[in-house]
Amino acid sequence: MISHAHSTGPAGSAPPPGQPPAPVPPPPPRWRNWLLVGGILVTGALFLLPGLTSGNAQQLSYSQLKTDIAAGQVASVALGADGSISGKLTTGASFTSSYPVSVQDPQFTQLLDAHKVQVSTQAAQTSVWSILLSLAPLAIIVALFVWTGRAARRQLAGLGGIGRSRGKVFDLERPSTTFADVAGYEGAKREVTEVVDFLQNPDRYRLAGAVGPKGVLMIGPPGTGKTLLARAVAGEAGVPFISVTGSSFVEMFVGVGAARVRDLFAEARKRSPSIVFIDEIDAIGQRRGGQLVSNDEREQTLNQMLAEMDGFDPATGVVVIAATNRPDTLDPALLRPGRFDRQVVIPLPAQKDRRAILAVHTQGKPLGPDTDLDIVARATPGFSGADLANLVNEAAIFAVRAGRQIIEAADFADARDRIVLGHRDTSNALLPDEKRAVAVHEGGHALVAALAKHGDPVAKVTILPAGQALGVTEQLPIDERHLYSEGYLKDSLAIRMGGRAAERIVFGETSTGASDDLAGATDLATRMVREFGMSSVLGPVGFASGTPMYLGGEEVRSRPYAEATQRVIDEEVATLLREAEQRATAALAAHRRALDRLTDLLLERETIDGTDVDEILGRVPGREPAAGENGRAPSRT
Repeated sequence: MISHAHSTGPAGSAPPPGQPPAPVPPPPPRWRNWLLVGGILVTGALFLLPGLTSGNAQQLSYSQLKTDIAAGQVASVALGADGSISGKLTTGASFTSSYPVSVQDPQFTQLLDAHKVQVSTQAAQTSVWSILLSLAPLAIIVALFVWTGRAARRQLAGLGGIGRSRGKVFDLERPSTTFADVAGYEGAKREVTEVVDFLQNPDRYRLAGAVGPKGVLMIGPPGTGKTLLARAVAGEAGVPFISVTGSSFVEMFVGVGAARVRDLFAEARKRSPSIVFIDEIDAIGQRRGGQLVSNDEREQTLNQMLAEMDGFDPATGVVVIAATNRPDTLDPALLRPGRFDRQVVIPLPAQKDRRAILAVHTQGKPLGPDTDLDIVARATPGFSGADLANLVNEAAIFAVRAGRQIIEAADFADARDRIVLGHRDTSNALLPDEKRAVAVHEGGHALVAALAKHGDPVAKVTILPAGQALGVTEQLPIDERHLYSEGYLKDSLAIRMGGRAAERIVFGETSTGASDDLAGATDLATRMVREFGMSSVLGPVGFASGTPMYLGGEEVRSRPYAEATQRVIDEEVATLLREAEQRATAALAAHRRALDRLTDLLLERETIDGTDVDEILGRVPGREPAAGENGRAPSRT
């Protein structure tokens, strides 16, 4: 496994010597940000201005105006050419009125003269202010069109640089990561050591007539440290490290990806010797012709990469390192010799690698005297480097939550349960009958596991709910296991059936708590019959279920056998499961008193360890099982 907790290089670098830096476009002026806001405010003012200017004037009808004039209440009037009338009353208040369109009243002027009202004429509203106000909406619209047009031109002008590579170049300071920072995986390190030697001493290979590797493809599950190992290669060689992701090549414009590939390799040649790292290369390296709808942009990008990897001079000292979780989807032309010469598998770490990774992640952290990293490594089969880093962090969080600054062994155990099983909800308490049923169920798992000849040792049994599990029986292997015998697999089936068998013996019926056990047992029995040839009826034939996927699951393929063969497989699977249940029932019936004592102990303590199970069975604690690893997932209720 590969550790992930070390320094990285700078996010950018200066251009090569002699090459002028690219001009930085000036930032847009700040007033443009307020252009739209100002337009909205001016438009609103145009609508509100007439109401604001006339809001203090009293509106009088024509008849009311004549009445007020006759009463001597009007001091002055202003007559507009459009029939509008405005003026002031003797009280000083302003008013507005207008001639009715259908009325011709020649006596109006006589009425004004008779009551000595000051009369003036009002010119038409043709002032500069009124003209500007009337043209303001048009000016705002024109300004918006000009602004959007310039923005569009800037975007079109930027298309000239869309084909540039988006790779991050760590050049000023070479990556400081070395092989010493990569915990475990000595075999993988040896595979890539020759790449470092080729970059450091290319003359040795040239004199011998040898060509250094052009490409190294790292394959493995997520979180195993493929990127870290690539940076360690660059750090050991002391060369520039150009990092880019496969998805950054693909754009909506056809031809952009190919242009970026050309730019990437041109940059690498200028900085040679150098390393180009392409993460998630399956984004652009998928097999051509395998899709119903072709993707011209993706295929052109892949074709350009094939040409670049096969076309540049090996003496230039450019090595391509790629990482992927999906090697089955890559195009065969990408994997042939001359492009990716070597494929390095970075699997999940073994127990000794997990121990080394834990030592890296616990550096500088205060560990309690009871913390044994060997035990933690043995308890974490299937954990990647990222999972182990998360485990150490969760353990530290549990220690802080308990008011301590020292991480104890119990913190690692709680952190592992938190990661594997989920959050423990103490508010969701079980009913007394449910709690007893869970205790019987987990007691059945633990006893069958302890009595099984090929079973791994029982580490812990608990009836505390966590996540979707109401109880857990954990078995931890002592050593690594690479092969599984038929006896080991049949014991595994019996252990999975132990909880269901215990419920039938004690309560006379089963419950829904065995659903996860049944699903796991059915899957294991199906593989025993269909893939491992462990069926006397079907015979020594094997039908692989598909290419294993590093991202989980299996590739879906059509069934390579007839319907009659499927019927035989189903019958044999059912036979294996019935035999496993009978074995578990017989073992528990022969040790019924031990099952009752174990149930009572679980109800009393809620969590016990494997030594308690051995003591109940009257045997010496710490029974050594057959060597085993990659132990099964904990049996869950």
